[in-house]
Parts: sequence; structure tokens; C-alpha cells
Amino acid sequence: MPLLFRLLSLMPLWLLHGLGSVIGWLAFILSPVYRQRFLENARSAGYALADVRGAIGQAGRMVAELPRLWMGAPIECLWDNDAAIDRAYATGRGVVFLTPHMGCFEIAARGEAERYGKRYGPMTVLYRPAKQAWLAGVMALARNRPGLETAPTSLAGVRQMIRALRAGRAVGLLPDQVPPLGMGQWAPFFGREAYTMTLAARLVQQTGAVVLLAWGERLTLGRGFKLHIRELTEPLSADLVAAVKEINQAMEQLIRECPQQYLWGYARYKQPRAEA
Repeated sequence: MPLLFRLLSLMPLWLLHGLGSVIGWLAFILSPVYRQRFLENARSAGYALADVRGAIGQAGRMVAELPRLWMGAPIECLWDNDAAIDRAYATGRGVVFLTPHMGCFEIAARGEAERYGKRYGPMTVLYRPAKQAWLAGVMALARNRPGLETAPTSLAGVRQMIRALRAGRAVGLLPDQVPPLGMGQWAPFFGREAYTMTLAARLVQQTGAVVLLAWGERLTLGRGFKLHIRELTEPLSADLVAAVKEINQAMEQLIRECPQQYLWGYARYKQPRAEA
């Protein structure tokens, strides 16, 4: 598999995205469970299949582009509202980047790290190591690079992120990822109760960090990506329960910018499991 990843990393992005679209549609057609979850999640947000049809192929593109992102040559990134990043760093309070399962969330952290790492210090991203040894090795090599550090989903990882924020640096999380039991709370997400991490809100409340919303749009014809940066219209509430709900609302607004690139097949409403 590592050799296959290496070979795929040499392919042009447009070809990987073409193959990925086929993979996405095959998964949708051949897996009734996945298809039902995709459609139910989209309906909860008020979308019919015709509204989010493009997301079927986009899900496959997300998988197919990973070898190129992790092991291949750099890919061009355009920026939308990048001035917000400089404003956030200028406060000296650290920056919490929140990215939903939307577009290319790998490039969101990578782009910020490559552009701002030398100026403001490395960005720390929360991640759960893969269970397969070969994949864990590839992920570690891909994500531990100049300007980018990783923090495990553990107490030690949380402390690492707090230290980074207090030093005025940035951290990145996917707040719509279902956390282990005991590390979240139930909160509305597109009209349904979803078990939602409290970590993002806690980091902001404990450090006073600035929150930025970010997502990487996958451009057509393999032309690369465009990183969109959004600022919160209001600061997060000091009340944890309210702050978690506000983060979910912010994620909803971001997803509605481009529902065709949200991962509707993600099991967002599943029951949380105890940490292994």
C-alpha cells in the first residue's frame, strides 16, 4: 500500500479527482447504508438529492487526492479573506481554526501552515492515528512537516494545544467530528441532536483565543484549492453549553456556502463510543 500511495502521488490532480468521482458514485450506488445516511443527513438540512448531487463525487475525490496531498508535489492554493488571519494573529491571543467535514480539510491546515508557519509559529492540529500501522506511518510523515504539528486525541494533546494558544500560535480542529463518550454534549445540528465536542469551546474559553472558520474549496478540473476564511459575527458565549451550540450554528452557515462539497455521508448523528 505505501508503494501504491507513492505511485498515486505522482498523478495529476485532475486525474485523481476523476478517479475519485467514480469511487464516490460507486460507494453511493453499492452501499445502501451509506446512501441512506447521505440522503437523511441532507434532508435534515433541507436539501434534496438534486441540491447536493455533486457531493457524491466530491466524497470520492476527498479519498483519491490524499496520496498527492500527503506525498506529492505542492498544489496551488488561492485565498479568500486571508487578511482575517493576520488580524487574528495580531491580537496575540492565539487562533482556533474550525473546519467542518467539507471540501478538502487536509489542505485547510496545510495551507495555513505553509503560508504562516514561519511568521507566527507552527500550527497544531488534533488527529486520531490510523489503526493500520502502514497508514499511521504515512499520516505521521505527511502531517508532521515544517509549520505543522499534530496533537493526539488525549489529555496530553489538549495540553499541547493550550500551550500553543497561550504562546500566540494556532490550532486546528474539526468540530463536527463525533467525540468519544464523555468528551461532548448533545446539541442541535441542522435540526437534529448530534453529540458535539466541547473541546473547541473550552480551548477558546480557557485561552481567549480568536476563532476563525476555514474550509478548502476543491476547484474544478484539478486547478487546486481555494481556502475560505470566515470570522465569527459575535464572540462565543462564556457558557459552555451555549458556546457549543453557537459553534454548530457557525458550521451550518459555513456548510450552506457550498453544500455540494460537504461530506453528507459522514455519520454525524451516531451514538458516541467510549474511548478505547
